Amino acid sequence: MKFLSIVAILLISFYGLLSGQTRAELEDQRRKTLEDISYVDDLLKSTAKVKSESLNAVKILGNKVYLRESVIKGMGQEINLLNERIELNRIAIEMMENDLVLLKEEYSRTIINSYKLKKVNPEIVYILSARDFNQGYKRLKYLQQVSKFRRNESEIIAELKAQIEETKINLENDLLKMSDLRHREVIQKNMLQEEQIKKQKMVRSLSNKEKQLQKDLAEKKRIAKRIEDEIARIIEAERKKSIRTALTPEQKIIGDNFSDNKGRLPWPVERGIITSHFGTHQHPVLKYLTEENIGVEITSSGKTFARSVFNGEVTAISAISGSNMTVIIQHGKYYSVYNNLVNVKVKKGDKVDIKQLIGEVFADPGSNFACTLKFMIFEQKYLDPELWISKI
Repeated sequence: MKFLSIVAILLISFYGLLSGQTRAELEDQRRKTLEDISYVDDLLKSTAKVKSESLNAVKILGNKVYLRESVIKGMGQEINLLNERIELNRIAIEMMENDLVLLKEEYSRTIINSYKLKKVNPEIVYILSARDFNQGYKRLKYLQQVSKFRRNESEIIAELKAQIEETKINLENDLLKMSDLRHREVIQKNMLQEEQIKKQKMVRSLSNKEKQLQKDLAEKKRIAKRIEDEIARIIEAERKKSIRTALTPEQKIIGDNFSDNKGRLPWPVERGIITSHFGTHQHPVLKYLTEENIGVEITSSGKTFARSVFNGEVTAISAISGSNMTVIIQHGKYYSVYNNLVNVKVKKGDKVDIKQLIGEVFADPGSNFACTLKFMIFEQKYLDPELWISKI
């Protein structure tokens, strides 16, 4: 087989393996993101039952917009991969077709030369006219090699034709996939535009309630300060106790394992979306104001239970005014904090396992019974929980 054809087939095989795997990953990511969007839709339907727009609804819709943008971005990456593969297949087909022309020409010359040789000097005469037995044997081997070469050439031509046909079929399939993907991308972009308009309308409507929003934000900050102070008091007491009594070997192992599982910890609820991220962020409606969060807020619908993100020991259970119950679990030198719980199922000193239910998340009647868990991770300072829990 000619060198260009070998290069073309190797390129197709190698790139097909890589891009196939990458496309499969992108398709899987898109599928999961669309499932998340469906879940957010359910949350929005619940929120829509509340007569007046709520800040939580804006956050949920903002989450949906972000997810939709992720889907469109992923589709763009898939389209780019398909474009690259289509272009590569076109180049490969051109290379192989050029080689096929050369092979056919070479094969034709071989057949013509063989025919001329047979006409002038038949094979048996050619062998028998040798000077001696040794030369006759060499002539026989030569004729066998020529015959084998012709067979090989015809097999290579047939193989190359099959490879060209297969590559053309792959090219046609990719073009169909490209057309379908572009059509679905347009649909997703239209849906995104509708969602962005809906969010803008909701924000404008809530902006008319500026005084109430400012009042709600101030109350939220007061509650957050109470939570932070209470958690700080409890953890500081535990830390002082730890200084007097060093971590046991078991606690140290748990702490090391907790650290090793950064980015892989299960979510503190089975299903939900993050409606408030860690750190300081611009208010979703009052753009001149900021919100500060020492953890994350995860919103779910229906009856929702909080669960421990790792093995550990319950070090404190506290009732905090305005935010229901708080459970703090120690994992060696780390602490995980679960706030806004009711019907707590554990008590101080209990050993808990990973994913063990620790209490029910409060269903807020003012938000059509949406359940929002406030979740924190602490180790000398508050850490961003999104860096510790899995991406789902």
